Amino acid sequence: MPTITFREAAPGDVPRLVELVQSAYRGESSRAGWTTEADLLDGQRADPDMVAAAIADPAGAVLVAETAGELVACCQIERRDGHAYFGMFAVDPARQAAGLGAAVLAEAERRARDGWQVTEMRMTVIVQREDLIAWYVRRGYARTGVLSPFPYGDERFGRPRRSDLAFETLTKSLP
Repeated sequence: MPTITFREAAPGDVPRLVELVQSAYRGESSRAGWTTEADLLDGQRADPDMVAAAIADPAGAVLVAETAGELVACCQIERRDGHAYFGMFAVDPARQAAGLGAAVLAEAERRARDGWQVTEMRMTVIVQREDLIAWYVRRGYARTGVLSPFPYGDERFGRPRRSDLAFETLTKSLP
């Protein structure tokens, strides 16, 4: 795997981050990788306002992973009540399944643990994404069985192709 450098995103990264997140999850481009949600949702995964707000949020950070100066992955971490939340995770579909995602996840965990002194990371994953949930479980996350509803009717998060979508919370202790 090529050398990866990490940095916090800046406002100028917003267009590329929106493109990256969209390409990893929605539309035909997402089918080049294994993280696609194209069979579950149409429409957008993130928009410029959402990404800009995440970058500006003083309670969090958007991390960017670069190889040879090219933005290839990202994630958002957010300080919450006694834990960190992990989201907006995307890896360029052409670079998936090569260890880049695991490196980004590990860096997010390290920053949350060392920088914020939190002892737990949480995330939510669409329950129908069994392959993705299994990937997180292999990296130490536990399924909680705690479900939250999908935001039907809010097209900022996409247009569902089915009526049974929900999120499950996954957790991991950060020693």
